[in-house]
Amino acid sequence: MSALDPTLELDAELDGRLEPDERKRRRLPPVSAIFAMLVLLVAVVCAIAGPQLAPYDPDAQDLTATLEAASASHPFGTDDFGRDVLSRLMAGARFALVGPLLIALGAMVIGSVFGLLAGYRGGRTDSVIMRVVDFVYSVPALLLVIVVAGVVGGGYFLAVGLLTLLFAPNDIRLIRAATLEQRPRPYVEAAQALGLSDRWVMARHIWPNVLPVIVANSFLTFAFALVSIAGLSFVGVGIDPSSPDWGRMLYDARELIFTNPWTAIAPALAIVLTALSMNLLGDWMFEVLSDRGRRG
Repeated sequence: MSALDPTLELDAELDGRLEPDERKRRRLPPVSAIFAMLVLLVAVVCAIAGPQLAPYDPDAQDLTATLEAASASHPFGTDDFGRDVLSRLMAGARFALVGPLLIALGAMVIGSVFGLLAGYRGGRTDSVIMRVVDFVYSVPALLLVIVVAGVVGGGYFLAVGLLTLLFAPNDIRLIRAATLEQRPRPYVEAAQALGLSDRWVMARHIWPNVLPVIVANSFLTFAFALVSIAGLSFVGVGIDPSSPDWGRMLYDARELIFTNPWTAIAPALAIVLTALSMNLLGDWMFEVLSDRGRRG
């Protein structure tokens, strides 16, 4: 069965009338998406090989070179222990990206399973799932993580697991709404008339049609998770205090901002640019996947 949305046939027909150069131009990523790709490429490279590519050992202390200003040898200066800020920023990319990636993927899987079930099955299944979702959604995520981590003494991956469960309700609600919009479509009725199982209809017919929404929301979840993990690190939850984490670097730099502003500006820019890039790339991916659906 084709996943083409019948309501989008007019857009596809109009797009087919465009000149080849115009169609090619529309397929090219915009400047914002290219910028986002470059930023994320740098972040991914640093996450994979940051400690090896860093000009200095991120944990090496040099008490004779504390709080140095930005220079050719230390582009972002040094902190109060003489550690190179750029090296710690590159090494910290791993902590900054791995957790949010796991959270976004986990929330996407949980949201897809339970969102499709709630939207397609309806009835008691929908009611039970949504009551649980409403309860979890009402819980303040960061506060709960801080309390649980403080009681059980958990680390980074405990915070990641808790945030995955607490971010999933938003995915469930979004995917449920998208599934409810797709369920009465003719292609779903045709699949049901052929006697296909509910699992097959949800996985092979409805899920591809709501995929643009899922992908765009996953990028947004990543951005929120990145900021949340950094916020937890800032208050000392989920990460070792000596780790070169961006949120922890911000905490350590709170009293150094007037001595060497780059100790705070560098990790703050890294967090903002990475989160912004994920949002921009998510918007572009939504447009690309939606446009592909129009063309069938």
